[in-house]
Amino acid sequence: MSTLEFHVLLALVARPLYGYAIKDAIADESAGTLVPRAGSLYRVIARMITAGLVVEAEPDDDPPPHPGHARRYYTLTTIGRRALTAEARRLKGAAAIAERRLGFGQGRP
Repeated sequence: MSTLEFHVLLALVARPLYGYAIKDAIADESAGTLVPRAGSLYRVIARMITAGLVVEAEPDDDPPPHPGHARRYYTLTTIGRRALTAEARRLKGAAAIAERRLGFGQGRP
């Protein structure tokens, strides 16, 4: 799973979001180190829909009307939540290996 895919799924854990809200959530969570471009983001979302990780959904609240095209909201599927959980566990394990090899917790910074 790519970093962008991981962060898209992570952004959708709490509630359905539309594309630019996903982009903003990713930028916020990564402290600005990952700011996906619209084209990249929507290609990733399309792939995730095809893979069954994400589906279009209704927003949780009653959003104000948007000028122009109607916003499309996306949410995690059960498969998407499982994939996110598995990737988070994999990353946690990889981080633990790196910490051991780098000597974290053994008197080294």
